[in-house]
Amino acid sequence: MILESEYKRRRDFVAKKLAKNSIAIVSSSKHKTRSNDTDYPYRQNSNFYYLTGFKEDNSHLVFIKKKKQTKCLLYVQKKDKVDELWNGKRLGKSKAKKRFLVDEVKLSENFKKSKKAKDISSLIAQMRLIKSKSEIKLIKKAISITREAHHEAMRFDKKDKYEYELQAEIEYIFKKNGSYSDAYSSIVASGDSANTLHYISNNKPLVDKTLILIDAGCEYDYYASDITRTIPVSGKFSKPQKELYNLVLDTQLKIIKMIKPGALRTKLQKKAEILLTKGMIKLGILKGNYKKLIKKQKHKKYYPHGIGHWMGLDVHDAAPYKDNNGDEIALKKGMILTIEPGIYISKSDKKVPKRFRGIGIRIEDDILVIKDGYENLSQKIAKTVQEIEDIS
Repeated sequence: MILESEYKRRRDFVAKKLAKNSIAIVSSSKHKTRSNDTDYPYRQNSNFYYLTGFKEDNSHLVFIKKKKQTKCLLYVQKKDKVDELWNGKRLGKSKAKKRFLVDEVKLSENFKKSKKAKDISSLIAQMRLIKSKSEIKLIKKAISITREAHHEAMRFDKKDKYEYELQAEIEYIFKKNGSYSDAYSSIVASGDSANTLHYISNNKPLVDKTLILIDAGCEYDYYASDITRTIPVSGKFSKPQKELYNLVLDTQLKIIKMIKPGALRTKLQKKAEILLTKGMIKLGILKGNYKKLIKKQKHKKYYPHGIGHWMGLDVHDAAPYKDNNGDEIALKKGMILTIEPGIYISKSDKKVPKRFRGIGIRIEDDILVIKDGYENLSQKIAKTVQEIEDIS
């Protein structure tokens, strides 16, 4: 739980950064129509939530900064018995005044958007880069729930089952433990489906002797987790599967050890590409000098994505990777990022030894940058071959 005093400190920081005689507005999300008169489940705008902790729609946070005074106003919906009957209770103006540490609370029906309002989304994005102790605690809670879900996926009897049945088990664990939503659409990709990076159909049968790439994480009180594990349907890795898996795992472990304040994501990326390329040459997947292969981007066919991303209120947190001068932002204490190397080999790729075709592997953990290095927040989720086979 994040205290109201922390939200106020964030708002005070925003107010301090605003230029004199300026107005800034941050508004809540709008409901999104699914079809006809039904909506998707409502989720608050992350920037608005970051500054208020308020989950209602049709709300606005307004900063008015003059030469000698700054005011912070919150607009909320009025109480309405009919609307609340259909859509749930509203806080209302009176209770909002008691709860929120703002200068004034007004009704949303009186809100008028200013044409000269300053866009402060980039400022908030910079603020969101560094996580507070409260935020880290919520992310750790999300990860602990996700840990249980992934372990249940490993234990789950997969014989004659479909991907969506495994997905249901994972998301049941999320909800059972107080996470009311996943942080993103779960990927449960078996066999060759794992070579589609954002595969979310999850409708194919789980075939014996294949692997399942599971990229699934829950959200706890708006804070995300993002975990990927790749596990065997049968509970045991074959020799080729083990060879590829250990290459990805060894790469991930080495990259994680590089994380510390001052480190650059681009260097993590380059190192991952070198390690994976050398490993693929050794296994006969690529042929040639690793430097020349990387220069020609031949490795991209099998490792096409980045080493990781920021994580927080959003699974891909809306925080910058470059500063205002266009320079890369170095890692700092309090940042959280994912580390997720992978190798993806299509079933139809005849240039690769047959034993590796149709295998897609990704291993992903959530890493906190600390004063003298890193903390792997998801280290308790099984990921070595032996650990996975022992649970399965």
